[in-house]
Amino acid sequence: MGQKTRRGMSALETAELWTRFKAGESFTAIGRALGRHVGSVYAVVRAQGGIAPAVRRRAAAALTLEEREAISRGLAAGESVRAMAQQLDRAPSTISREISRNAGPDRYRAVDADARAWRAARRPKPTRMATHRPLRVVVAAKLQAKWSPAQIAGWLVTEYPDDPAFHVSHETIYRSLFVQARGLLKRELTAHLRTRRPMRRSKRASKAGQTRGQIVDAVSIAERPAAVEDRAIPGHWEGDLITGAKNTHIATLVERTTRFVHLVKVSGKDTASVVNALIREVTRLSASLMDSLTWDRGLEMAQHHRFTVATDVAVYFCDPRSPWQRGTNENTNGLLRQYFPDGTDLSVFTQRDLNRVAKQLNTRPRKTLGFRTPATMFAEVVARTG
Repeated sequence: MGQKTRRGMSALETAELWTRFKAGESFTAIGRALGRHVGSVYAVVRAQGGIAPAVRRRAAAALTLEEREAISRGLAAGESVRAMAQQLDRAPSTISREISRNAGPDRYRAVDADARAWRAARRPKPTRMATHRPLRVVVAAKLQAKWSPAQIAGWLVTEYPDDPAFHVSHETIYRSLFVQARGLLKRELTAHLRTRRPMRRSKRASKAGQTRGQIVDAVSIAERPAAVEDRAIPGHWEGDLITGAKNTHIATLVERTTRFVHLVKVSGKDTASVVNALIREVTRLSASLMDSLTWDRGLEMAQHHRFTVATDVAVYFCDPRSPWQRGTNENTNGLLRQYFPDGTDLSVFTQRDLNRVAKQLNTRPRKTLGFRTPATMFAEVVARTG
């Protein structure tokens, strides 16, 4: 099993992603249209806080690629800077600076010069929120008082009618909160917004068909690659929670091919606690040892997008009331009841205790493995991928 490689999105794919997101399509629908996993789509949108980046345009006064190609041809033909400037209707100083900043007349290349100009233009321009500290302080205080960005923007105009430096739109405030590249206001201030969302939603987004109590944008097991089903390729895992007394839980992870088990201590069944614990455990594994995770429809994996972004592991969900679709995990949970009988308070076990139990289970011969142990088979996988 080789190292995972996922190609980045092209400019056209990214543009289509944002068009579909602004039209209100779900992450799942966008991923299906682009042939991408839903986690990859979520990562792109989350990085921008749900706000589509502005389309880059060349400044009207900037040299175009065609003009740079004309300069390149002129240099090859031995033309003077003044002659080229006259042909292009540009100032001679413009042509001279263009040539000198791009390796000089002997090594000037139009494509390289154009690419360099685009890179230079990418430098972020300071915004009013970035340069006006008193404004940031006022906005932060009102957000902490649970004012909405629209209320703050309207109040600023009435409170500072003669000081345009204090006039900002609600969209500017949202960008300061949500776009990571502009982290001007503390990220925790988003907790004071009424929605408490980590990103802005499209105005056209609809919750139609997203029933409360269901996992949003869950990718069905039916979309899981066929190669996972026959267990020919290791790296595909199944996961679940086992429950004990006093509403205590342990997360279980089982590799489908080798039956190797990881047990993970969780502080609660809520999705934040479970996903945080899984991220800590999975990131300890080599990136090539886990490609996918199949889970049931429990709401403890509601934050599956966050898990995928943090680990680069695709998550698939079984059909409702179909535990047999995670047969390996169900069987392993049955074996674990020898160590954790029904009615056991699971909170008393430390992660070290769980590691000890997992080691015992992983070093027991398994009939389904030809009486080899999961530990032996997993070690062979590690050796092949290491």
